Amino acid sequence: MNVKKFTASTSRGAWSLVREALGPDAVILSNRAVEDGVEILALAGEDMAALAEPMVEKAISETTLAALSPKHKLTHAQPAPLAIPAPAVASESVPAAPVSQSALGDINTAELHDVMKEIRSMRGMLEMQLAELAWTDQHKREPAKSSVLREMLAAGFSASLSRYLIERMPANASKDSGMEWIKTILTRNLATIGNENEILEKGGVYALVGPTGVGKTTTTAKLAARCVMRHGPGKLALITTDGYRIGGYEQLRIYGKILGVMVHSVKDEADLRIALDELKGKHTVLIDTVGVSQRDQMVAEQIAMLSGAGSQVKRLLCLNATSTGETLNEVARSYMGDGLAGCILTKLDEAATIGSALDVVIRQKLNLYYVANGQRVPEDLHVANQQYLVDRAFKLKRETAPFQFNDAEIPLVMANTARAMNDKSLREVILG
Repeated sequence: MNVKKFTASTSRGAWSLVREALGPDAVILSNRAVEDGVEILALAGEDMAALAEPMVEKAISETTLAALSPKHKLTHAQPAPLAIPAPAVASESVPAAPVSQSALGDINTAELHDVMKEIRSMRGMLEMQLAELAWTDQHKREPAKSSVLREMLAAGFSASLSRYLIERMPANASKDSGMEWIKTILTRNLATIGNENEILEKGGVYALVGPTGVGKTTTTAKLAARCVMRHGPGKLALITTDGYRIGGYEQLRIYGKILGVMVHSVKDEADLRIALDELKGKHTVLIDTVGVSQRDQMVAEQIAMLSGAGSQVKRLLCLNATSTGETLNEVARSYMGDGLAGCILTKLDEAATIGSALDVVIRQKLNLYYVANGQRVPEDLHVANQQYLVDRAFKLKRETAPFQFNDAEIPLVMANTARAMNDKSLREVILG
């Protein structure tokens, strides 16, 4: 059973190629625009019939078939009227209750709902099967692309981004040249500040935000130490909004004492406005915020507080490199608000793979300022280097060999990415 790909400059031309190769009964699996024109994936009619028959038997349950009754059998016969048995009665003198039209309607609606549910399930299973066949066929036709795809998945990049890039990889590329192309594209799309002058020389008010436990306070201390080393303690001020954690203020106060910098504690927007007004003469003000889960409504309240403080507060989102791609994507979306100045990747030293973190930074178009890889202040904070991070992502995969996908599993993984191909974040990836 072979899924075939047809490409032409126009839809009409692609349809003609399908008809010539597979005949008029060919089944179209997908139809999409590509750089060269139009691409169609198709399956021969007899192959589709062979696939659909067992799938139908598996997808429609016996319960639903029984509910259909003779009037709903999947044949060409005309449906018989629905027979509703009369309820049992205690005496012959009591007439059977008539069945109202509304009752018949409720029964028909319930049955129709069950049937449609089974049909949708069958459709989903068919789509999965066909997508798996398509990827299995591609693996045979383009082994180099399959090898590069396996490398991307092992490095932690999402299946959707991996598929998007693999489909656009130069034709006839070898595994090595394909990997170089992928690394070049990833590096090009990883935005960084380039050097520290964005913060250390320009100064301003920066607030570090993010969920609990991502290292905001330690990262604030690292940035504070760099500012003190560049401009002296008199040019820096520290503010904390963390009044929830026991010892949260004390931790930052200890760092401030070591650096010779005063730490101010604020509770709400009014306090923050007053504090920033008093600290106008400072070159740099760093705000350590309370950690809030990305699903907590306090995220919106925190963003509103920082935005309404009367001074231009730039928010830097701390992302934990050890988190999964799904979690990081949710965090980024929740904290985006009216825009982020950028982000900082923390706990790089604890992450088995960092591809998922880079994936989110690329797709959410975040400006990566720093990466943190330890607890030392200020040594374990580094300006982000695109090429180093991409290379590191693919080198780290060697440590996760037991959890990598094998050849039989990859088609199943990629079959779930069909709907994700319309994601706007993918379409904005720069290829050239």
